[in-house]
Amino acid sequence: MRTGRTRIVATAVLAAVALTLGACAEDTGGGTDAGDTGNATGTIKEGLKVTFLPKQVNNPYFDTSDNKGGKPAVEEFKGQYAQTGPSEASPSAQVSYINTLSQQGSDVIIIAANDQDAVCGSLTEAKAAGAKVVTYDSDTKPECRDAFVNQATSEGIAQSQIKLISDAVGPEGGEIAILSATANATNQNAWIELMKTELAKPEYSKLKLVATVYGDDQDEKSFQEAQGLLSKYPNLKGIISPTTVGVAAAARYLSGSSYKGKVQLTGLGTPNQMREFVKDGTVKAFALWNPADLGYLAAYTGAALASGIITGKEGEKFTAGKLGEFTVGANGEILLGEPFVFNESNIDQFQF
Repeated sequence: MRTGRTRIVATAVLAAVALTLGACAEDTGGGTDAGDTGNATGTIKEGLKVTFLPKQVNNPYFDTSDNKGGKPAVEEFKGQYAQTGPSEASPSAQVSYINTLSQQGSDVIIIAANDQDAVCGSLTEAKAAGAKVVTYDSDTKPECRDAFVNQATSEGIAQSQIKLISDAVGPEGGEIAILSATANATNQNAWIELMKTELAKPEYSKLKLVATVYGDDQDEKSFQEAQGLLSKYPNLKGIISPTTVGVAAAARYLSGSSYKGKVQLTGLGTPNQMREFVKDGTVKAFALWNPADLGYLAAYTGAALASGIITGKEGEKFTAGKLGEFTVGANGEILLGEPFVFNESNIDQFQF
């Protein structure tokens, strides 16, 4: 269900990483104690300790969302920013980091969950210790966090991915495959199921999904999985990789192979990763939202929770700096916007 305010997505993406540091009004009383309700002034407390816990560190997507989106937002409301996390995106890898953050008294933990179940126990303990928990990019069960900042609706992502691969492959259709991240990633699995639903529509009857493989958000493994798909399915016409690591690795493989131009590729990627592959004809189009805006919104969501401006209940409103006003939807979901399509005609307009 779409929530939040209506805005033109292209304009939001054009904002990209260029941030205007006009600080919000702060609570002059300072302190980092998280309020529960009743902040009538809508001001954010100063000094809030806000930590981002991505699926894995040193991932270009999360480097953008956290360091180029979350960090400037935290600096705007005069908080303390940090990023920590595992080097590999495994289901249980984030648990020890959550426990440490809880012990350190973090006010806000912002996490992209590798598994919706594996982190729930530790997040529940962190909440009991006083931290506000915001999920972004990939959710947990609703009871394990206070709010979820969703980059786009799962339906919108699935629809865009199937349309892009259909347009790229052409009216004759053919066999396609999906190169995903980890097998337990909540967001990936939701998108894949909805892609299957989308493929059942009459207009996509000539597309046949033959395989789903997992690169675990590792560059080399994703490269090898893409290579393996072409070896196993010689008649493959297209690959969808709804993960920034996977789509870039698959593009790198295709661009240097005899399959370039014959096997189509789309997915979710960043312009800086995919520019050369769009320009050399390996990829016709791909989609994403602005990851910097996602991290920025997640930071302001956490700050609003920790300051008592919102509690995560449906219908509550808050202002997220330069992005404007948002409304909390069902199950504490806050929607950034819709996917944006990048192609040769517009990719040079974006730098992230």
